[in-house]
Amino acid sequence: MTTTPRSLTRRALLQQSVAAGAAFVVGSGYVAGSSAAWAMEVQHLQPETMATLIQMARDIYPHDHVGDEFYAAAVKGYDSADAAPGIEAGVAALNAAAVGAGHASYLAAGWERDRVDILRGMENSPFFQMVRGGLVTGLYNQKAVWPLFGYEGESFSKGGYIDRGFDDISWL
Repeated sequence: MTTTPRSLTRRALLQQSVAAGAAFVVGSGYVAGSSAAWAMEVQHLQPETMATLIQMARDIYPHDHVGDEFYAAAVKGYDSADAAPGIEAGVAALNAAAVGAGHASYLAAGWERDRVDILRGMENSPFFQMVRGGLVTGLYNQKAVWPLFGYEGESFSKGGYIDRGFDDISWL
């Protein structure tokens, strides 16, 4: 079934995700969550590459309570004409490492532990370091993520922390 992002209906997306049985649905020019709760269009990267980046981001900074759409937003910046060649090459190396570990690809490594082992083998590579470094700001600077970690944002504009519970730590 060949569809474009603009003609893809919710029903078609759900059918593809059920048939795929995967965390991501990859189509012509788009990547979507298998739950069909989010989707993103890709312009310079292959959709499979973006899906791999999203899974890689989740494996580097795993937070079960943070949805894939936040990880997708964190790596969306790599979908540029300048970054695409290096990202495609890095993901190709990641997939080659996965094949060397007995998997069809990085995404095909079904167990998180297997994927983390593959990443550990690449952690000194410039590609890994670039993605890991970009995730620090790409993921944690999203204001929509802050409440998931209990962070209320900066306090200066609200009078600081002194009168706003700086000492109400219940776990200490």
